[in-house]
Amino acid sequence: MTSVNIPPILLVGGGKMGAAMLAGWREQGLAPSVVVDPAPAATALGGSGVTVVSGAEAIPADFRPQAVVLAVKPQNAEAALPLYARFGGPAVMLSIMAGRAIAGMRALLGGAAVVRAMPNTPAAVRQGITVACAGSGVSEDQRGLCDTLLRAIGTVAWVQDEGLLDAVTAVSGGGPAYVFLLAELLERAAIEQGIPPALARQLGRQTVAGSGALLAASAQDAAELRRAVTSPKGTTERALAVLMAEDAWPRLVSEAIAAATARSRELAG
Repeated sequence: MTSVNIPPILLVGGGKMGAAMLAGWREQGLAPSVVVDPAPAATALGGSGVTVVSGAEAIPADFRPQAVVLAVKPQNAEAALPLYARFGGPAVMLSIMAGRAIAGMRALLGGAAVVRAMPNTPAAVRQGITVACAGSGVSEDQRGLCDTLLRAIGTVAWVQDEGLLDAVTAVSGGGPAYVFLLAELLERAAIEQGIPPALARQLGRQTVAGSGALLAASAQDAAELRRAVTSPKGTTERALAVLMAEDAWPRLVSEAIAAATARSRELAG
């Protein structure tokens, strides 16, 4: 029988990220917990000690979570967060909402202790990267609990400057989409060069997945790994001359991250 390593949790929002986190906690041994989500599909998250309810009013009166994980859409924060202010104090509020600043969330939560975090979708296979920032009033025990919850889905880094989370959102929060786009474009380009579609997809997906695994396993800098693949006057060098031109990848990636960072700041209001 799996030992209980994670105390009772109230998860508000059972979407993809919320579900991924819940699965990670279950693997670590989760005490009886509650998920709030009105979507009919969320009922599938129930069982094994997890109760799913459709709204805050249906949370059992005797339920005492040690953490409330806020996994709702940022635009719904004003309406949703005040419903959970009553759990503040004993419970720490762990938000994974993009762009929502700690001060604004604390105001909506009656001054509760808030940790703001930005995970990413590889959390679904426990390979995520999360950057977190603890607001004022968060105790060492509460920070430790949040660290445990986030490590159940991958690697965790902590920062003191909350402002960095906007750029983190742009880089790692949205990063999987950029990587998937690369696989998509490799597949498309392969088809344009006459490679059959099934093989083109296999080449694009496995090249991205395998390169990521190599990067994760290597102590070398990414630039060093790139140079190791690039033979002088070879095919890769010819391709990189196009991709690394002044008006190509270097500039576009910088502009893309800047745009996403700006949007994260806009969401904070």
